[in-house]
Amino acid sequence: MNDKNLNRLTEYGYLVFFLILKVVLSFVLVNSVYELHRDEFLHLDQANHLAAGFTSVPPLTSLFSWLIKAFGNGIFMVKLVPALIGALTILYCWKIVGFLKGNLLAKCLVAVACICSSLLRLNILYQPNSFDVLAWTAIFYYLLKYFDENEAKYLYAFAIFVAFGFLNKYNILFLILGLLPAIIITPNRKIFADKHLYLAILLVIVIISPNIVWQINHHFPVLTHMKTLQATQLVHVNRIDFFIGQFLFFISSIFVLLAGIGSLIFYKDFRKYSWIIITYFITLIIFSYFKAKDYYALGLYPIVLAFGAVYLSRILAKKYVLTGLLFAFNIGSFIYLLPLLMPVYSPDEIIAHHKRFERVGALRWEDGKNHQLPQDYADMRGWKELAAIVDFAYRKVKDKSTLLVRADNYGQAGAINYYSKYKNINAVSYNADYLYWFKMDKPIKSLIIITGWRDEDPQRKREQPYFGKITKIGEIKTPYVREEGAGVFLLEDAKPEVSSIIKSEIEEEKNDH
Repeated sequence: MNDKNLNRLTEYGYLVFFLILKVVLSFVLVNSVYELHRDEFLHLDQANHLAAGFTSVPPLTSLFSWLIKAFGNGIFMVKLVPALIGALTILYCWKIVGFLKGNLLAKCLVAVACICSSLLRLNILYQPNSFDVLAWTAIFYYLLKYFDENEAKYLYAFAIFVAFGFLNKYNILFLILGLLPAIIITPNRKIFADKHLYLAILLVIVIISPNIVWQINHHFPVLTHMKTLQATQLVHVNRIDFFIGQFLFFISSIFVLLAGIGSLIFYKDFRKYSWIIITYFITLIIFSYFKAKDYYALGLYPIVLAFGAVYLSRILAKKYVLTGLLFAFNIGSFIYLLPLLMPVYSPDEIIAHHKRFERVGALRWEDGKNHQLPQDYADMRGWKELAAIVDFAYRKVKDKSTLLVRADNYGQAGAINYYSKYKNINAVSYNADYLYWFKMDKPIKSLIIITGWRDEDPQRKREQPYFGKITKIGEIKTPYVREEGAGVFLLEDAKPEVSSIIKSEIEEEKNDH
C-alpha cells in the first residue's frame, strides 16, 4: 500500500470515528429521567396523517416519522434520526474542508468544533432543526463546488437541498434572502447567465409545489402560525441576546469560529469566497430585524467552522504544542460546560446548581421569564404519567366507539397517543394540527378532557349542563414539569347536543386559524 492510499485510509478511519462518536454522544449524554419532547410527539403523530402540509411544519418531517413508525416507532429510532442527520452535517463539513485542500488536522478540527457545540444539543431532539442545519451546510457546499468547477450537476444538487430544506422548515428562505445579494455583488453573479440555474429553480418549484398548493387551499396557515409565534414568543426576543447567543452556541469552539469569520474577511486565499461571509452577515441582520430566535441561525455555522479549521491548520502547521492546547481548550471547556449544554443533570441537580444555569440564561423560557428548569427539559417529563392516567380513565368507558379524548394542547395529545397502551385512543386537541384530526363520525357519549396546567375551570362548570356524570381521574404530579397540575376528567352520559357543540367549536377554531 502506497503512502497516498495509507493517508486516505487513515482519513476514512478518523471520519468514521467522529461520525460514530457524534451518534453515540447523542444517546449517552441524555439523562434517563427525561422522556421525549412535546414537539417530538406532534411530529411522530404526523406519520398517521400524511399530507402535503401541516399547520405547524412542512411535510418532510412526517415522512421521517413514517420511516420511524415502519421501524417500530421506538425511542431508539426517534433519537437515531436526528443523530444521523447531525453526523451527515459533519460529513459535509469534512467535504468542505477537503474542497479547500485542508489536511487531516483541519478535518479533525472542524469535526471536534461541531461536536463540542450546541449542534450536539440540537441533534438530540427529533425536530426539523437538525435537517435545517444539514440543508444549509449542503447548500453552501454545492455552491462552492459550482463556482469552482462550473458543472451543472452541482446546481441541481443545490436545488434539491433548497427544495427539501423548504419542505423541512420555511426558515431556509432566510438563507436564500441572504445569498441573493451576496452573489449579486460578487463576481459569482455570473451564475445568473447559466440556463441550468433556471432549470434548477424549476426543479425546486416542482418539488415544493404540493406544499404550496396545500398552503393555498388552506389559506396559508403558515402566516397565522408566524403571527402567533410573533405575538407569543418572538415578542420576548432581545436582539442583543440574539447576537450574544451566536457566540455562546460555539463558546468551546470559539477560536475556530473567530478564525472562520476573520479569515473569510481578511485572509487573501479566501477572498474569492467573500460571498459566504456577506451571506453570513446579511442573514444575521435579517434574523435580527425580525427578532428571530437565536438558534434559527445555526445553519450558518458549519461552513464558517470549516473555513476556520482550514485557516488554523495552516497557521498551526508543525506547532504541536499550540495544536494540542487548541484541542485541549475545545474539548476541556466543552466537558466543563456539558451540564449547561446537554440534559445530563437530573431536575434536582439543575435546581441545586440553579445560579450556574441562570447566569447563562438557560432558565429563561419563551415567555421571557426564568423558571426552575430549562424549557426543553421541562417539556421532556410527565408525559408517561399523563398517558397512564388517561389509560385509567379510558378503561372506565364502556362504549369506546363513542368516546372522544380531547387534550388542552398538542404536547398532551401527542404524548397520550405515543405512550398509551391503547393505540386507537386517538387523542386530539384544538391546538396545532390536531384541530384537523378529529373523528366525529359517531355521536359523542363520553369525553375525556385533559386540562392545561393552569386550569381556569377546575370544577368543569362549563360542561356540567351537558353531562350526567363528571369525575376527576387524576392530575400530573411529576415535579418541575411544564404540565404539572394538568388534570384528567371523565365526562359521561353526554346529552345529544354535545356532538354538535364540539363540531361548532372545531369549525370556530379552524376559522380563527
